[in-house]
Amino acid sequence: MAVTAEQVVAAPGWFTAAIAELPEHREVEVDGGAVHLRCWGRAGTPGVVLVHGGSAHSGWWDHIAPLLATTHRVVALDLSGHGDSGVRAGYPIEGWADEVMAAAEAGGIAGRPYIVGHSMGGRVTAVVGARHRKSVAGLVIIDSPISEPPRDALVGQLRRKPKTYPTKDEICERFRTVPEQAVLLPYVARHVAGESVRKTPAGWVWKFDPEMLRKRLEHGRIPPLSSLKAVEAPVLYIRCEFGLVTFERAQEIAGLFGHPATVVDLAAAGHHPMMDQPLPLVATLRTALAQWDSVDKSAQPDALARNPE
Repeated sequence: MAVTAEQVVAAPGWFTAAIAELPEHREVEVDGGAVHLRCWGRAGTPGVVLVHGGSAHSGWWDHIAPLLATTHRVVALDLSGHGDSGVRAGYPIEGWADEVMAAAEAGGIAGRPYIVGHSMGGRVTAVVGARHRKSVAGLVIIDSPISEPPRDALVGQLRRKPKTYPTKDEICERFRTVPEQAVLLPYVARHVAGESVRKTPAGWVWKFDPEMLRKRLEHGRIPPLSSLKAVEAPVLYIRCEFGLVTFERAQEIAGLFGHPATVVDLAAAGHHPMMDQPLPLVATLRTALAQWDSVDKSAQPDALARNPE
C-alpha cells in the first residue's frame, strides 16, 4: 500500500484510543483445528461475534470492536485458513459457521450472540442463522452478495502465485483490498496491513492459506440459498453505496430469509466500510443492537410476575 506524502496524516483521537484497547487473545479447537479469537469487553455478558471477509482476519475489526464493547462482549475470530487460525484440507462454509458459534462460547459471550459478517463473512453469517437458528439473537450482513463468486473468477485467482517479501515494510506497501476501492483511510489501512503479515524463514507472507481457493473449489460445499428461509432471527442488511451490491440485489437478498431483512444504505461507503466509513458503520451497528436488545428485554416476563410474593 503505497502512501503518498499528503496521506501521511495523524490518526484521529477516537482511532488511537480504540487501537489502544488491546484485545484479549484466546484459542478454541473446532473439529480438530485451532481457531484464534480477539475479545473485548466484559466476559460473561451478552455479545457480538464479528466475522471478517475472504482472505482477511480478525484484526480488520480492531478499531470497530472497542466501540461496540462499551455495551457488549465482542469477539472477532479468524476463520480457519485466515489470520492466526489453523489451516484445513477443505473449507466448507458450514464448518466456518460452526467456528463462529464456537467462538461465541469460547470468547465469553453469555446467551445467544448477535453475528455480524462482512462480504464472504456475510455469507457465513447467513449460514450460521440457518444452521443454528435457535442459538442466535440477530444477524447483520454487510455488503455481501451472498452467492459465491463465479467458478471462473476463482480459477483466475488460483493462477496467482503466493510471494514472499524480504521486509515487513515492503509487504505492507503491497496491501490492497479486494476489490479495491477509491477511499482507504490511511491510518486504518496501515494498521490492518501490519496485522495481515507474518515472518517465516523464507521471508514475510500474508496471513492466509495460499491454497484456500483451491481447497474451496475442491472441498467446499455451498448450501442452497433456499436454506436461508430457516433463519428465524432478525436480519439487518447493510448495503454500501459504492460497494458490490445494487439496491435491487439487496432487496432480493432481503427476501431470502424467513422474515425479510431490513435493508439500510451506508452512504459514501465502499465495499469495505471499516476502511472508509468506520464511524457511520459503528453507529449503524450500535443502533441495531440497541433496538434488538430492547425488544429482547420487552419480550421477557416481568420479574415480579415470574416471582410473585
